[in-house]
Amino acid sequence: MSQPLDPALLSVAPMMDWTDRNCRVFHRMLSRRALLYTEMVTAPAVVHGDRAKLLDYDAGDHPVALQLGGSEPALLAEATRVAADWAYDEINLNIGCPSDRVQSGCFGAVLMTRPELVAECVTAMIVASPVEVTVKCRIGVDDQTPEEVLPAFIARMRDAGVRRLTIHARKAWLQGLSPKENREIPPLDYPLVHRMKQDFPDLHLSINGGIASMEEVRAHLPLMDGVMVGRAAYHQPWGILGEADRLWGEEPPFQTPIEAARAMRPVIEAHLQSGGRLHQFTRHMLGLFHGQPGARGWRRILSEGASRAETVAEALAVYDLAMEAVDQPVAA
Repeated sequence: MSQPLDPALLSVAPMMDWTDRNCRVFHRMLSRRALLYTEMVTAPAVVHGDRAKLLDYDAGDHPVALQLGGSEPALLAEATRVAADWAYDEINLNIGCPSDRVQSGCFGAVLMTRPELVAECVTAMIVASPVEVTVKCRIGVDDQTPEEVLPAFIARMRDAGVRRLTIHARKAWLQGLSPKENREIPPLDYPLVHRMKQDFPDLHLSINGGIASMEEVRAHLPLMDGVMVGRAAYHQPWGILGEADRLWGEEPPFQTPIEAARAMRPVIEAHLQSGGRLHQFTRHMLGLFHGQPGARGWRRILSEGASRAETVAEALAVYDLAMEAVDQPVAA
């Protein structure tokens, strides 16, 4: 009997203000298989806020995971129960985000210093969840020694019932570095993360951080169960997601990015007809033609025109003009 395909072989990282509902529709157009994540949503927001606005997603998004942020076991359990009605494929707990607003709420990367509390959180979530509960973490924070902290943290998560973790191969510095700097300045330690897979062969471990091409994805996969790509999948979506389905032995949906852009047009038109704005989609698509002829024109036309278009016809005209900038015959 054949084994089920593992969507976490390649995943797109949850990214605040980026991986929203429209972004995921676009990414799913490029790859049928890659695991997509929501932006992080806090447990209090899910419990007390506009649930439909926070949790609704397109039916075609699957496989899709919800990432929660929080540090109160009961609240996280309630948020997990609420999310069950939305039938996500996975619920993920954020133990990696270093932003100030996350620290002030005592969740995200700061929880690397409180593994027992994290264990209580995931235990409560697992009891409440009909789907798998996973964790995304760093290798450590501040003056912690990752070689000591990371294996102990993973072992504690395993004892709490977690079977899948994604490890961002950088420390997070909670003081002195901005969130952007935390994604770039702390050195990457891929060998440490690779060793974690050797030390915990029974767990499904994915690696994240600084992975910028499909060549790098393929280089990690023999050593890990999965690879999570963040900014590169967003800024160069064709370079990552345009080829992604080959990892599962399948042909990609499109052979060229212009084919993908054409396929997005009716999706965008439906969005406009329902009262949406062009830029709500196209801001996620600016990098579709990265490194290809016409890419600058594509970005310029969409950047300048998408927000100005007032009617459906005007918006579609902007999109069509942007496609003309890149729809060039290949030189013989």
